[in-house]
Amino acid sequence: MVEASEEVYSSLRPRFKGELLRPGQPGYEDARAIWNGMAARTPGIIARCADVSDVQNAVRAASGTGILAAVRCGGHSLAGFSTCDGGLVIDLSRMRQVTVDPGARRARIAGGCLLGSIDSATQEVGLVFPSGVVSHTGASGLILGGGTGWLTRRFGLSCDNVEGFTLVTADSSVVRANSRENPDLFWALRGGGGNFGVVTEFEVQLHPLTSVVLAEGLSPESGIRELLECWRDFMAEAPIDLKWNIDLRLAPQTKKVPGELRGRPVASSSLIWTGDPETGRPYLERALTLCNPDSVSSKIVSFMNLQTMADSDFPHGRRYYTKSGYFAYLDDSSIDLLVEAVATIPSSETQIELAYLGGAAARIGADETAFGDRSSPFIMNLLANWSEPSADAGNVAWIRGVFNKLRPAMKSGVYVNFMSGDEQDRVPEAYHERWDRIVAVKSHYDPNNFFRLNQNVPPRKLGAPLSRLLQ
Repeated sequence: MVEASEEVYSSLRPRFKGELLRPGQPGYEDARAIWNGMAARTPGIIARCADVSDVQNAVRAASGTGILAAVRCGGHSLAGFSTCDGGLVIDLSRMRQVTVDPGARRARIAGGCLLGSIDSATQEVGLVFPSGVVSHTGASGLILGGGTGWLTRRFGLSCDNVEGFTLVTADSSVVRANSRENPDLFWALRGGGGNFGVVTEFEVQLHPLTSVVLAEGLSPESGIRELLECWRDFMAEAPIDLKWNIDLRLAPQTKKVPGELRGRPVASSSLIWTGDPETGRPYLERALTLCNPDSVSSKIVSFMNLQTMADSDFPHGRRYYTKSGYFAYLDDSSIDLLVEAVATIPSSETQIELAYLGGAAARIGADETAFGDRSSPFIMNLLANWSEPSADAGNVAWIRGVFNKLRPAMKSGVYVNFMSGDEQDRVPEAYHERWDRIVAVKSHYDPNNFFRLNQNVPPRKLGAPLSRLLQ
């Protein structure tokens, strides 16, 4: 690997416009740091690409030597796929241009953008791109895996709002994919993750929105079961303007939290209303009646504030481990297990995240994109969040234990952006009946599995024509 790294460096150096960083050089340590401290790695080279030709050269050099290559946008991969030991990191962090066309409500987003990069540019003209909830997340990884967030019910998944991709494929070609050009690749890129190439530009649809009503409240441990039962039934008939997320966790030790709840198991409700505030008032008030009255707040916030309010809860360098799944219906037995689980949470920052999808995301046909399950509206993410390596075993074991108890009631399926690095066996489960089709597209565009640091879809028949693979 060291020899291959030297060969790649020598090959790239004469024509590379960006930065090439190796261990021991100034800037390397900062450049190799990623979001999840559980996945710290030491790449042989970090290639900070300045443009598309740099990406092409990096792919070509790595492919020619057989060196392992990772693709990094924001370094936010839960599984740590944005880095590697000894290999090459194709780093897009210098490619963060956003070009907005307000009249057409469209934007072009470079492959290295963070969500905050996009929000800053689109909010200048009162528009939004539906994305995630932490502004330092890399947009590429989020979009390619599907992309859920505050606006999913109103405007659909992030990938539903992409109208075209430009990418560098495994043979270093620049390829466009949209509904007219390479439509099967366009289908696969919307939910299929980083299996097909390095996306250098997204063409996306935007929507008018500058503020929302944000309501928050905490339900004590004794009220969690009633809250979840209400939420389960309430959201089935809720308007698409309402997004109601519930986190089961230990209440923070802050002044905003009533003293009797601090450090205790609670259900934290966060609701947004994207329509007329007066129209949304009865929906928000109904939800907040199930919360401790001293913990309740409701206010109009700017979209920029909404998109950054969770940033400090998920900082770079902490240790994260997840398991995720869907419920077609959150039955009483599963609610009982969730109530039991929150009482045993091992870390004050760990959360059981519950969201109800549906709305615009459910209106897209199951076969229109590669994205996994749209039919099961309840999505759960068990997210462990801690700081000390000595606590790794306890936190990971807790997540696995809770997941194993809940899994019998879940529907088969998993959201790839919520998967840890030890779940390769669940990747086919993510795509259900779309598996054969996504394997066919992978086999055509990346027959040697060059792009394998991802929730990987292995190629099947090397070099077979795409038309034959899809038959």
